[in-house]
Amino acid sequence: MRTGEQEDRRAGGQESRKTTEPHQAMSTQNETFYQPTTFILIGIPGLEVAEIWISIPICFMYIVMILGNSAMLLIILCHETFHKPMYLFLCMLSIIDLMASVTTTPKILSIFWFDDKLIYFRACLVQLFFIHALSMMESTVILAIAFDRYVAICDLLRYTSILHNSVIAKIGVSAIFKGTLLMAPAPFLIRRLSYCRTNVISNTYCEHMAVVKIACTDTTINQVYGLTVALLVIAVDAIFITVPYMAIVRAVLQLSSKEARQKALGTCFPTSVSLISLLSRLSSHSLHIIVT
Repeated sequence: MRTGEQEDRRAGGQESRKTTEPHQAMSTQNETFYQPTTFILIGIPGLEVAEIWISIPICFMYIVMILGNSAMLLIILCHETFHKPMYLFLCMLSIIDLMASVTTTPKILSIFWFDDKLIYFRACLVQLFFIHALSMMESTVILAIAFDRYVAICDLLRYTSILHNSVIAKIGVSAIFKGTLLMAPAPFLIRRLSYCRTNVISNTYCEHMAVVKIACTDTTINQVYGLTVALLVIAVDAIFITVPYMAIVRAVLQLSSKEARQKALGTCFPTSVSLISLLSRLSSHSLHIIVT
């Protein structure tokens, strides 16, 4: 009788183990995967004491940028004489700059002024999406400006037939499509990561690799994705922006008249300076997709 009872107890123990093992595995998985409701943006590491002073020039530049870009948009859109490809491209850049600044600067100032360091997880995903997507849209518009200058100098007679309103509209749509398409996977790739170690981001805003860096799970897919996107934006766009300007320089040097050369270079010099500034800013945004 005792041996029969012992066998029944063993069988019952094995069944109880079988039923509890799946629950233990599920609880282990639930404990391993953790997604915080908020992140903490600590601002500028090492310069916490000076943040209030740093906020002053940031606020000033933010106001100047808002007023300057808004004035440019009003002037160009309200006067038909400025309804030309070059000025319409500048309008696109102004809109992108306004959206990018509104996406980041108010939160940065709230961190510096009110110590408001919390940002919701979903708001962080939205912010990083727009930061990187807008920089990619900006690179497309810069490429269009380079092409505009090439046609204006090297093929002036066909300028109006090549860059008419429908072409400019398609360029604008393609810029939006490019930025959205390339950055669409980022929020989904970040949502699959677990943040079991910390939810503190060493930055003033959310960007791709800063969020990926604090994850405690495998981030290989995110790193490969970031590297691929950055190469597409920096390398490919840089090549297609450089080639038209090389062709412009070649065409200008072949002009026989010194006055004609100076006039051609004069039309490109302001644009080239602005493009260099925009490219440096674009490169910094794109590199944040790879490393932080």
